[in-house]
Amino acid sequence: MTRGARGFSLIEVLLALLLLALLSAGVWGAIATSTRAVRSGDLAIERTNKMRVTQELLRRQVSQALAVAFDRDPGDGRITNFLGERDRMTWVSAMPGYLGRGGPYVQELAYERDAGGGTLVFRHALLNGFELREGFPEKPGPVVLLERVADVRIEYRGTTPEGRLDDWQDDWDKSGPLPLLVRIAVEFDRESGLRWPPLVVPVMVDPGAVGASLEPSFFTPPTQAPTPTPTPTPTDPATGGG
Repeated sequence: MTRGARGFSLIEVLLALLLLALLSAGVWGAIATSTRAVRSGDLAIERTNKMRVTQELLRRQVSQALAVAFDRDPGDGRITNFLGERDRMTWVSAMPGYLGRGGPYVQELAYERDAGGGTLVFRHALLNGFELREGFPEKPGPVVLLERVADVRIEYRGTTPEGRLDDWQDDWDKSGPLPLLVRIAVEFDRESGLRWPPLVVPVMVDPGAVGASLEPSFFTPPTQAPTPTPTPTPTDPATGGG
């Protein structure tokens, strides 16, 4: 080596390594932030799509509710074809072709709370052979529609005996008539950042038209009215009759 040649000092090497480490940390942080943003965006899109699909499913199934009884009280013969509570609803409707096997299905929308948070679940079973007291079968089991649900409120609206539109109710347990409207409100936890759009579903079946036919007497054969005895007509004396 010539006398004028010199290398890097230890301090210069350490400074270069420190600058390289800082640069690498900055690049890695930017990549990690971008990855988290992409994952968060994908998760938000997935949750939004799931909420949209859930609304479409409920709008389709509830609007096509059938005035078909799925339970009957053995004591008084009272039937049930639509059972509504604040956080649970049971009705009869046809399933989509790719999910059903033909025939009407008993369906249930319910809000269930657990340790990990609330969920909105959907159950279905063939009407043939269904017993409300035994509940829904374990298979295929409930379908989780939404997660991280804080509260669910289902309201029902029908008509008064005078034919006017009634107020919203938190329950529906009438024998025969179906509600005119069903309103479903879902509240998510604050950390989810999701908001449920208002959902009001009109039931296509006219409850006034089916109310009378679904009374308990509908299941009993009508009694035959007695044949009226013809009244004899008086004879005109002018014709010579006695």
